[in-house]
Amino acid sequence: MSKVRQVALLPAGCQPWNTDVCDASGERFAYSATLAIYIYQLDRKFNEFKLHSVMSEHKKTITAISWNPRNPDILASTGADNQVIVWNIPQQRALDKITTKTTPNSVGWCLHERDCVSFVCGRGPLCMWNYGTGGGLTFHKEAQNFLSDICQFRWHHKKLGKLAFGHTDGSLSLFNPGQKSQKHVLRPETLEGTDEEDPVSDLDWDPLSSEYLLVSNTHFGVRLIDTDSLSIIMCFQLPSAAAQVHSIAWIPSAPGMFLTGDSHVGVMRMWNVSKASPIENIKLKKMGFHALHVFSTAPQPGNNNNKMATSQGVSSTSYTIAPTMSQTNRFALPPAHAVCTFLDGGVGLYDLGKRKWNFLRSEGHVETIFDCKFKPDNPDLLATASFDGTVKVWDITDMTAVETSPGNEGVIYSITWAPGDINCIAGSTSRQGAFIWDIDKGKIVKRFTEHGKHSVYSVAWCPKDSRRIATCGADGHCIIRQVDGKILQKYKHPAAVFGCDWSPHNKDMIATGCEDKTVRVYYLPTNSEQPLKIFAGHSAKVFHVRWSPLREGILCSGSDDGGIRIWDYTQDACINFLEGHKAPVRGLLWSSEIPYLLISGSWDYTIRIWDIRDGACIDTVLDHGADVYGLACHPSRPFILASCSRDSTLRIWSLTPLVEPLQMNILAKRPWSEIIGTAENATSGVSPLLTGKVSKDLRAQLEKLQEPELYCKTLKLFSNFFTHPGGSQNLWELVGVINGKADCYLSSNYSKGIMHSKHLTKYKASAAQELEMVKMSRSSGIGAPKKEDQLREAANMHIRLGNIQRYCELMVDLGEWERAMAVAPGVSLDYWKSLADRHADFLMEQENELAIPFCIATGSAKKCVDFLTSQGHLQEAMLVAEATIEGSINPPSKPSKKPPLNCNGGETPNEDDLSMLHNTADTLADWYFRNGSPILAACCHLSVDHCQKAMSKLIRGNELELAVSIGRVLKNQDVGALTNVATEYLVRRCENIGKWELAVDLLKDTDDSERHLVRLCASCAASQSEIDDLHSKAGLPSMQKCLKKAETLLSQSSPEDCVKYYILSTQPEKALDVGLEHIKGQMQRSVWKVADVYPVLQLLGYIMTEKLQQQKCAKYCGELLALSAYVGALVAIGRGYDTIVVPLFEHTRYLLKSRQPNIPLSEQQLDLDLAAWRSQGEQDRDTLGTTYGSACEHYKVLRERIGVEPYPVERGVDVAAGSAMPSHSDVHMSVLNGRRIQGLAFFLEDGRSAVSISDAIMWSKVNPFSPLATGARINPF
Repeated sequence: MSKVRQVALLPAGCQPWNTDVCDASGERFAYSATLAIYIYQLDRKFNEFKLHSVMSEHKKTITAISWNPRNPDILASTGADNQVIVWNIPQQRALDKITTKTTPNSVGWCLHERDCVSFVCGRGPLCMWNYGTGGGLTFHKEAQNFLSDICQFRWHHKKLGKLAFGHTDGSLSLFNPGQKSQKHVLRPETLEGTDEEDPVSDLDWDPLSSEYLLVSNTHFGVRLIDTDSLSIIMCFQLPSAAAQVHSIAWIPSAPGMFLTGDSHVGVMRMWNVSKASPIENIKLKKMGFHALHVFSTAPQPGNNNNKMATSQGVSSTSYTIAPTMSQTNRFALPPAHAVCTFLDGGVGLYDLGKRKWNFLRSEGHVETIFDCKFKPDNPDLLATASFDGTVKVWDITDMTAVETSPGNEGVIYSITWAPGDINCIAGSTSRQGAFIWDIDKGKIVKRFTEHGKHSVYSVAWCPKDSRRIATCGADGHCIIRQVDGKILQKYKHPAAVFGCDWSPHNKDMIATGCEDKTVRVYYLPTNSEQPLKIFAGHSAKVFHVRWSPLREGILCSGSDDGGIRIWDYTQDACINFLEGHKAPVRGLLWSSEIPYLLISGSWDYTIRIWDIRDGACIDTVLDHGADVYGLACHPSRPFILASCSRDSTLRIWSLTPLVEPLQMNILAKRPWSEIIGTAENATSGVSPLLTGKVSKDLRAQLEKLQEPELYCKTLKLFSNFFTHPGGSQNLWELVGVINGKADCYLSSNYSKGIMHSKHLTKYKASAAQELEMVKMSRSSGIGAPKKEDQLREAANMHIRLGNIQRYCELMVDLGEWERAMAVAPGVSLDYWKSLADRHADFLMEQENELAIPFCIATGSAKKCVDFLTSQGHLQEAMLVAEATIEGSINPPSKPSKKPPLNCNGGETPNEDDLSMLHNTADTLADWYFRNGSPILAACCHLSVDHCQKAMSKLIRGNELELAVSIGRVLKNQDVGALTNVATEYLVRRCENIGKWELAVDLLKDTDDSERHLVRLCASCAASQSEIDDLHSKAGLPSMQKCLKKAETLLSQSSPEDCVKYYILSTQPEKALDVGLEHIKGQMQRSVWKVADVYPVLQLLGYIMTEKLQQQKCAKYCGELLALSAYVGALVAIGRGYDTIVVPLFEHTRYLLKSRQPNIPLSEQQLDLDLAAWRSQGEQDRDTLGTTYGSACEHYKVLRERIGVEPYPVERGVDVAAGSAMPSHSDVHMSVLNGRRIQGLAFFLEDGRSAVSISDAIMWSKVNPFSPLATGARINPF
């Protein structure tokens, strides 16, 4: 299993180069980045679209995508690599591909043939490929030999064989079976008689007509054309000459209506074919549109079908009734979703009917990201530099864009933050030299042009002297200058200089990497242009150089020869050569805490982790879909890594698994000497030691404290030190609140995260009052939100807090009297209450959020919470639920329990209100958990004092170190059992890395520690003397004494104790006969339960593998594997591990057939049990048919057999942190279900077979043996 875990992903933006780059089908939509296709799918439980998969196989820019209209699971794509690929989306794999002679620029599906993809290149011909039959290419007889390049083509969706082409000269070509072909007709009038071009930017057939075609040209605008008569029915008038249309789309649910996206500004316009001017202008973004696709809104669970469906026989040219006006004097838009992509890479899904974004990622890089750097004084901010000419700053806690550099600088190769708290970034470009961007001022404040017109490949701000900046470029110079532009040194090289790096130990020393294959070191005070040192050894150009931050005089270089050399400046020598990359090396990064750890990125798409002491590659990461360029380390969380690539993604990784012993040493209260040391000790030792500034500062801070505060503070500080910033700080603050921490000690960021319920309304009310202060100001200022927007936001906060009167006053201030009068009687009028209830029900049927104020004003909090939850607004639902608990939301006829803003004290809330609050917190937690964020899920539970559920989420998310830390710090005694479970699983990690004594230390602090110590010692593979020492530390007898005790217990008919001592003895295989006979005897009874056999079966699972695989144990091994799989399936049912229940039953069936064990279990029994379990799933009832009733009856028997396991963790599948994130190229299929693995894969003992990490963890919790049936144990922890 990989030692590097992906914890966050920033997808690439939608490319602006080609036209057909977004599409939708059913409950999915897709867009194309430069090298990958991103698929989003609707999660019906939470009513939101989530990233489902990243499809990446094209080696060059993707030129078009198209969904199969007959099969929503099939998508086609074309690329500049001359490939056409057909994808199966659910299976996340390429079904077939074909290579063409030239680059296809448009693709579509032929509806007159099954499984037939058509595509076109240049001036034709139109190619058709029936991938389903395995045939080759055929060509359209008439659609060829065009006089102008083809921009797009569209098959008619109803009239088979009819199609239209749009050309770069602005003309159309039309083909209709049985009629004469029309080539290059209907050019815009302004182009007639000229050679000028006005390319067709989009085409769309009228969904209700066989003749009408909507056409847009880049400059001329939009026309509706009758393709039979070759006449123009309507020319649509854009608001101004500056407006341009790049994309058009009919609205399927509204006949005669279509949308256009303005390519100059982000305005989406709605049109009716009966009017030449738009009927609605919707401003969505400042940046212009690139592509647009509209699809009908999928009916939501429990909702009626779309009431605005069109009737048969209506044409888009029919005069339709204009949409009704809403209460806000705007047109009520038809229900539909619009996939919107923008020129800055932004992607969104806009809900027309609700006038809001369902999903929006406002920005994204659309080309190669060459560099990334963390901000020194605010390390949760990360800057990226791209081929697309922009520098963007991201908040990695939620992966949102914070800043974007002004203008287009051409290609930006490298960036560097100013040292300290100076909020500036320096960048190097391909055509405009280097620059300094002042983020506070929002502009470029300095340019450096000394390299002339040559590319500047690298820029480095001196970390020890903020006045110095170095640049190097294609002109062969490395230039050292002051920030004001004064040149200090200009070092001439014999060829282009690609990289430079300041020494972190000496502010006057800098190293460079040159095209002449050498590394040079310069010392500024010498005032000489000659280098102090020249290091030669690479066989190709040197691209990057990096000084070690922990070992003075050590630096590394990466080259196009695929190698990395480690140089010792003091010895004038290369002390190691790292081989492994199959292509040029680009990214280089030293660990800031482990002196021998080096990370590299390459054109071979991989990230490699190296131990430079012996040159070993510790791990290889394959998730990027193209060349890896930039690598950066989080300044205060040294094991959080950022990487960027030609695949245009930014990925965040956790390197914590590389140093797991350190985390466990801290939990086990080991001395500082086993945690923090010097670079020399760490380099020469076996176990890792922390040697960086951050860890030493933490130690200095902790050494001032005394127990018991010391241990708790140590766990908190080092937990944040090792974990990703997305939620860990929030979690610890909530733990502090539960433990009684005073509010004054909470950080300033506390209110930005998930707050404890007792703080929720207070902080939100304060925020609302702050927004109200805008009434006192004269101007909002440039770029600030409008006063009206701020007042409306304040009003919305107040109404959600139950402050009805304040809401009305603010609505009056805004001039919205109708809303104010409608809500005002909510204090006492019964009739108004009934009327408002009916009105709210009506609005909710339309999924109109105007229902919320009426629900709250009438005290219908439960209705409001349910509505917000159904709309996916889980945090708002949480806020309303808490306001109800505090008595701020009541029916008008019921006196208020207490002042609305009094959040402390007051009456005890009733059980219904408490239940509503807790259910809302559970729903929000489930949303985070299913998205692979168990830490934030735990925060939701802690916000309502559900400590057990919080611990369960951490355990189910495999955040074991954090779970143990939280469990030990929480003063709530109810989490003791869960802390023990987390410790038990954490000990399995100790087994993986051979830290047996450390495991003993961890287990000694748990309840029932002997049971866990027995299992630990039994699984230890070492010499007898070493095992006896381990027994002694664990408080257990020696192996020989255990053998004698087992033989004594054998005669006393105590099978469980007998098995326990046998597995601890020198002859553990003797436990098999005793244990298996006991289990089989129990199972032969007419009524037996899992609890009767599971304890002994668990003990047998800890017999050492080499003993179990001996030939003399083959019979026992087969019986043990089959019983473990079957009983494991029953336990999985009880624990809710639904994804592995069927694989466990099928694995049992395989073992029954292949091993033919002598056990009281048959395939018929498996069939009965499996059918009984399936009878509880709605989707399986139809497949069971007439056996459904008997299966339900057998399920009762099955539940009796499973019983209630004393397992404190909540039911449900495990979702390991980060496992919901798709990979570009690291693709593996699960041996359990044959599906593509999402996220991290766990490899089994053969090194090839894989399962998802979440499935592997659940499997190992109920069945210790591998799914490959070899007898090997599985340990994915």
